[in-house]
This record gives sequence, structure tokens and C-alpha cells, in this order.
Amino acid sequence: MKKIIFLMKQIIRYVLVMSISVFAIACKQTQTVNPTDANVETVVEDFESTSKTSYTVGNINGALGSWTLDDALIGSSENDRKRGTRAVRIKDSGKLTASFAYNIQKISIEHGLYGADDPASWELWVSTDNGRNWRKQGNTVQTTSTSLQTVAFDIRPTANLQIEIRKISGGRVNIDNISFEKIKTSANLSAGKDDHLSLGNPSNASNNLNNPDNYLMSKSQYVLSYNRSRGTANWVSWHLNKDWKGSAERQDDFRPDPDIPSGWYAVSPNDYTNTGFDRGHICPSDDRDGSKEDNSATFLMTNMLPQAPQNNRQTWRFLEEYCRTLVEQGNEMYIIAGGYGRGGSGSRGGTTESIANGRVIVPNRVWKVILVISNGGDDLNRVNANTRVIAVDIPNSESSSDKKWHEYRVSVRDIEAKTGLDFFSKLSSSVQNAIETRVDNLRIE
Repeated sequence: MKKIIFLMKQIIRYVLVMSISVFAIACKQTQTVNPTDANVETVVEDFESTSKTSYTVGNINGALGSWTLDDALIGSSENDRKRGTRAVRIKDSGKLTASFAYNIQKISIEHGLYGADDPASWELWVSTDNGRNWRKQGNTVQTTSTSLQTVAFDIRPTANLQIEIRKISGGRVNIDNISFEKIKTSANLSAGKDDHLSLGNPSNASNNLNNPDNYLMSKSQYVLSYNRSRGTANWVSWHLNKDWKGSAERQDDFRPDPDIPSGWYAVSPNDYTNTGFDRGHICPSDDRDGSKEDNSATFLMTNMLPQAPQNNRQTWRFLEEYCRTLVEQGNEMYIIAGGYGRGGSGSRGGTTESIANGRVIVPNRVWKVILVISNGGDDLNRVNANTRVIAVDIPNSESSSDKKWHEYRVSVRDIEAKTGLDFFSKLSSSVQNAIETRVDNLRIE
């Protein structure tokens, strides 16, 4: 009997142990399941769709968007380490910089030594404010193999990032197949404060000091291409939706832009005094009233152009107000604006070609391009041939107020022809052709 009881106890103990073990295993398996996997997608830049044959600084349009290559080119020789037919080749202290941003949780990069070059090192840098500030991500990477190796960078917490690869030392390095694990955004969510260049860089501007008339300057609130010869922006690009709106007061703190490179003339508010022209905002103050900081950023002089007062205070202002009405109706917009030509007519009459002793050119025309979509995520993929685009081309004169802003509507292609810019370059050619060739004719009350 004692033996039977002993055996029964052993069996019960065994069953309990096994049950606990199975439970523990089940719990462990449950904990390893990642419930966000369905919300993650991987996109890859393989550089197969582009070319650049010199090391001089320049831009390319890859599969994911625009990249700036400095001391770098697209290599396709047998000595280039690549998966397909092409890879980036970086020499000396070169850089590879993305002009776009993703909400990223992981970045993987393939790298290898070009030819029989010496071992090399490079670093990944990231920016959360459209390239204004950068920080190093992870450790310095050592490239020692002539076959492609993969290095991964985990981003915790996830963040909306631009990336830049900076070569530090050693021989030439090939970079290929840059993979981004990005968080998908449901189409019914608010767009948030999206990348101002989500749809493209109109002039392939870069932050290269040797390119002073197409110099990229990125703010958290907008991005611009500065023209040192004109003393104004070629264009300013910004995203607008309800997340940018608030109740911050107008700051009125007009001031030189502290990000103007050393040695360049920094336009001051006084350069516009008694000229007959307003300091005309390109990105409006009221588009950035979500915080005092955002509003203050619109008063930097790089965001101004000499604008005829009646144009600025009536025609231009009424268009700005119309855009904010569209926001109230549940839309978001990508807006690009600027001026072109030489010679405007301000409150003093006649034609004025420049102010500030020739340092600031007065544009002959002011223009704006506005792409309108309903609030949501994954904006690039939601733009189609039926998406509404508003483009205006307005004389920079007092008499421009004789007509309403919507009477100045033109096609995007008209403005491209006048300015030499290329709008919406990240969209497919078919979509671009559809939305850029028609003139908006929606009835405006």
C-alpha cells in the first residue's frame, strides 16, 4: 500500500511539474510574439535606378527619394561591391545624405571595401529636424572585407529620422541596400507634423557651401533653398495640417537667420525699411501658431521676400486664409512658394529691381503650389491622378489686388517652366503628368 501511495505521489508531482513547464513555455512563447509586426514594413534603397559618375557634390533620385552625394558617386565597375549592378562608392571624408525621413525602428546597411583599398571606417548620423541638427547613431563601423557585410542599427524609441552616412578614414567604401524598417501609419490617422520635403526637393538643393545659390536650409517648421545672390529663398516648402495650428501669439521678432553661413551677408529687417516693400512671409506666421517657437521661426529673414504691400496684405493673405480653411475642413497640404524674375512695383510706384544696396533682389512675380489631400498617413502613396493641386502666379505689384487670388491660377507646369524647378519629383511620372498639367478650376466663393 505504501508503495502504491508513493507511486501516486510521484505521478502527481510529475504531472504538476510538466504542467508548470508547459505553462511556462506557453507564457514564454506568448511574450516573444511582437504584436506590432503588422504595422511594420521594410523599404530598401538599392541605388539601381540612378547614376552619378563623378565625386563632386550632387543629388540623385533613388528608389526612395533624393540623396545628396559628397565625395561619392554611383559605382558600377567590377571592383565595386554590390548586390545588383550599382552601389554608392564613398572616398576621403565623403557623405551620403537622405533628403527624406521615415518613422524608423531599424536601419540595416550593407558595406564593403572597394577594390583592394585599405580598411575604412564610417558612421551613421541621424536628424529629427529635417537636417538642422545631427547626432551619431551607434558605434563607428569598421569596413575590412571586400565582400558585402551587413550592419544593423536599432532605433529605440522609434523616431522620424533622416540619415547621413559619414566616411571617417581609410580606403573607399561601397554602400548598398539600405533597409529601413518603418512604422506604417493607418490612413485614418492624423498625418502629424510630416516631412516638409515628402514629395520632393524642387531644386535638388544641398547644404554645400560651394552651392550658395541653391543652399539647403532645414528648420523644424519649414525647409528652404537659399539664394545668396538674390538674398532670398528660391523656394520654401512646408507641411500644413491641424497639428501645426494652435493659439500662440504672433511673435513679430523679425531677425537675421543665424544659420546663414559665416562670411555670407545676413539680410536684416532694416534692409526693407522705407523701400516700399513689405517683409513678406513665404511660410505664413499663422500657419505656425502651434507654439511660440514655431511662430518665431517664421520671422527669420530667409523666410521673407520683398513683397508689394497690397499683394502681401490682400491677394496673398486671402490665399493663405483659404489654405487654413481647407485645414479646418479636414485636409492637409504640402505647400511650396517663392518668387522669380527681377523688378517689382511697391508702394513708391515705378519698378524696383533690388533693395539693401543690391543685396536683395525684388522678384517680379510671386508663386505658390499647394497639394491638398485629406488628413491621413502614408501621404506619398495616397496622392493620385485626381489629387487637387492649386498653383498661382501673381505679379509682385500693388495692382495685383485688382483681381482675386484664384484668378491667378495656372498649372504647375507653367510655374516649372518659369522657375526651372521640378515639383513632386517623388511621385510617379504618370501622376505628375496628371496633376501638374491641369489648372485648378474649383469654384471659389
